[in-house]
Amino acid sequence: MSRTVFDYDRPDRFVVGTVGLPGERTFYLQARQGVEVTSVALEKAQASALAERIGDLLEQVASTGATVPTSAPADLADSAPLDLPLVEEFRVGAMALGWDEASARIVVEAHAVAEEDAQVPEIGDDDPVGPDTLRVWLTPAYARAFAARAERVVAAGRPECPFCNGPLDPSGHICPRANGYRRRG
Repeated sequence: MSRTVFDYDRPDRFVVGTVGLPGERTFYLQARQGVEVTSVALEKAQASALAERIGDLLEQVASTGATVPTSAPADLADSAPLDLPLVEEFRVGAMALGWDEASARIVVEAHAVAEEDAQVPEIGDDDPVGPDTLRVWLTPAYARAFAARAERVVAAGRPECPFCNGPLDPSGHICPRANGYRRRG
């Protein structure tokens, strides 16, 4: 089967968003350029890790003397919902992140879940064999804005139990630190 690479060289929008209620949310990465929109599903932990790694990479880039904003510019803040119709192209299995010095941009790649023995392609690899890939190029300012939104979306889930740090459902939860008794938020 032929590999599809969804390449967004100058995206109009790249965001993390969710569908569903806290505790039952499905997380998506969504890129849009013109009328083309690509949405891929990922785990909450992957969204959180991506935001964190983007911040780390931008700090490394800034330490080399490159111009990198220290926070997300307000004019790039995006709080709008995901674009509709929402069509999941694939579920993310692996992600890659890199810095392209020539264009002074971050490249984010999200690869589809592949067979166990399959190799994750190198960044920028367009080999026709391999997992489907979403590739998005971001300026440092846009990357900061993306990471800030991703952190907000991840944090908007269920509140944590003050005793075990597990997620609290509206009806409470069975807290291991309370010897199995049901705790209410």
